[in-house]
Amino acid sequence: MTTNDGARTGSIPRWSDFFGAGLSPVPLILILRGTTPDEAVAAARTAWSAGVRLVEVTQESASGLPALEAVVRAAEGRLPVGAGTVTTPERLRRAVEAGAEFGVAPGLDPDTVAEADRLGVPFLPGVSSPTEAGRALRLGVTTVKAFPANVLGPAWVSAMAGPFPELRVVATGGVNARNAAEYLRAGAIGVGVGRSATEGGALAELLRTL
Repeated sequence: MTTNDGARTGSIPRWSDFFGAGLSPVPLILILRGTTPDEAVAAARTAWSAGVRLVEVTQESASGLPALEAVVRAAEGRLPVGAGTVTTPERLRRAVEAGAEFGVAPGLDPDTVAEADRLGVPFLPGVSSPTEAGRALRLGVTTVKAFPANVLGPAWVSAMAGPFPELRVVATGGVNARNAAEYLRAGAIGVGVGRSATEGGALAELLRTL
């Protein structure tokens, strides 16, 4: 149900359940940006073999869709593959048609949130202020992406728990093996990291810190 200003009354519980369950074994989302399909599949398989359940392939460029389709095929329906940088309803629809089972965005766009709800696709929008956090909750979104996390810092995550105790946060942007655990200690349910943070043995180090 929505109010006159477009805000939703109540939450979208299946979204928080989806991200909570996906981040429970390993509290990490692998973000694949600017990769070829083969590179994306190789990185995703490395993450999956380490126990990571959530992998997203970003969609800000034309190369994103083929990479997403390749990772979806590699997952063979066993694990959900998501689309990142989903900034418009149209981009979300294209990603879902390509097989994406969840969406992630850097910001909070009410139209895209509404489209995700209509499609039944779990969606993780980005927020960076108390105003946006409150708006997300009014839209029915209880799990959000804190972005850019390296600018906001772990203290921002813990500070949001005071006025918004129902909010669940995934810290993304500048997160690596050196600081990931700080965000979890601050109350984040997980972190999002790019492929560069997991190459050359860095994934094993990152998982140890988590």
